[in-house]
Amino acid sequence: MCQNHGVAYIKPGEVEIQEIEYPKLALGDRKCEHGVILKIVSTNICGSDQHMVRGRTTAPAGLVLGHEITGIVIEAGRDVEFIKMGDLVSVPFNIACGRCRNCKVGQTGICLNVNPARPGAAYGYVDMGGWVGGQAEYVMVPYADFNLLKFPDKDQGMAYIKDLTLLSDIFPTGFHGAVMAGVGPGSIVYVAGAGPVGLACAASCHLLGAAVVIVGDMIQERLDQAKSFGCEVIDLTKDTPLEQAIAAIVGVPEVDCFVDCVGFEARGHGSNAGTEMPATVLNTAMAVTRAGGAIGIPGLYVTGDPGAKDKAAQEGSLSIRIGLGWAKSHSFYTGQCPVMKYHRSLMNAILYDKIKIAKAVNVEVITLQDAPRGYKDFDKGAAKKFVIDPHNMIMN
Repeated sequence: MCQNHGVAYIKPGEVEIQEIEYPKLALGDRKCEHGVILKIVSTNICGSDQHMVRGRTTAPAGLVLGHEITGIVIEAGRDVEFIKMGDLVSVPFNIACGRCRNCKVGQTGICLNVNPARPGAAYGYVDMGGWVGGQAEYVMVPYADFNLLKFPDKDQGMAYIKDLTLLSDIFPTGFHGAVMAGVGPGSIVYVAGAGPVGLACAASCHLLGAAVVIVGDMIQERLDQAKSFGCEVIDLTKDTPLEQAIAAIVGVPEVDCFVDCVGFEARGHGSNAGTEMPATVLNTAMAVTRAGGAIGIPGLYVTGDPGAKDKAAQEGSLSIRIGLGWAKSHSFYTGQCPVMKYHRSLMNAILYDKIKIAKAVNVEVITLQDAPRGYKDFDKGAAKKFVIDPHNMIMN
């Protein structure tokens, strides 16, 4: 039997490579005939992983991380009809059965059958069903015919792999945030956060035809990366109020669309830039979005945050000015991105050279053994998207 190794969460600030069980086509005691085993080609480090590694969730020690997976099918169950051995496929981070009422209407991020605790499941993530993560050499994927996106041509897929690996989460998530915020031709957009999802969102706004895309962050390297593909940028460590900074760019202190790509570990602006203020982005969104505008929130907000400073925030309860949002008739869109809603179309945008998403988010390919270093660099604010290559199929 082949060995398998994966990235495991050990304690706050620490991950390590461990030998883990080789995956089986099984769900508990029964055979998983609708599943496949993948040899992983690429698997990415996500900002959502960092929340766990920082100790900001209830993730248990030993959890094998990783929900952004691209791989080659090496074993398939009896009931898999349309995915074949040798196919190069993208795995949506949402695990979905394809049979429940939510899946049938495209709400695959909140499948009702794959997590006994609550709607929605993901690989290698706390409270998301106990599925083994994919920052490993091999992984099992259930409901393969429904979940997997096969790339039309394997050689072409490998040629574009640095872009296509982003289809499992970050690209659709950023795009979803933009779509939910109403971004379209001529829109003026503010994207909060220039981490990988924020950069993917900003690139998606350009793809959707936005006239001006403004990105705010506190790390100059990330702002420089956003600026490199045509974004306006705002340094949030400065004391200039965000409304004034926006007005200096577009002439008015408001935007049509706002996308929160930060989430619950937000910090204040200006003199409060070093202070954690988890409701900052949500309240800022209501302040600077025009009346009747929409706010997309792909940034993660959790139901349990043991690292929060106050008891309310530890339970996911934040102090937001909902009255302001109500008065301005804002629309709010939250929750996980239903990846399957977008991934085929975004794949085509990549393969037909309509977007260079790997360049936009500054992909760096690393080995599985180098994953702990990737986590540390990401945590320091590196303007990169770290892509793990477990079998040296991309580097070579």
